[in-house]
Amino acid sequence: MFRGLTTITYSADDVAAAARWYEEVLGVEPYFRKEFGDALAYVEFRLGDASHELGILDRRYVGPSPQQQGGTVAYWAVDDVKAAYDRLIEHGAEPHIPITEQGPGFVTGSVYDPFGNVVGVMFNQHYLDVLAER
Repeated sequence: MFRGLTTITYSADDVAAAARWYEEVLGVEPYFRKEFGDALAYVEFRLGDASHELGILDRRYVGPSPQQQGGTVAYWAVDDVKAAYDRLIEHGAEPHIPITEQGPGFVTGSVYDPFGNVVGVMFNQHYLDVLAER
């Protein structure tokens, strides 16, 4: 049934500002931009080993508010959780859940980006094992 992640979508009141912030943090530009009227409404980045997509959508077009959604955190695979977590904080993110060893080979941490989205980072040995098998 589930074949893998396609797109993780965050929301922002100012998509252009969010796009600039993520460009700086990630070191890549969005490959796709969509305007509605005279405003930038959506941007999308391709990231990582499988070119997973990170979209930023104008909050006006989002369904339920974050308070009405479940407590979902999407974790991005990183090689160094502390370095990734610290980089996000240095760029203005706020701590959500501190860096935590979840068990051998699994370390997580999450932050609130400046636009109110929860961004998780994770070292996941299983992820690396799957990549090595390809």
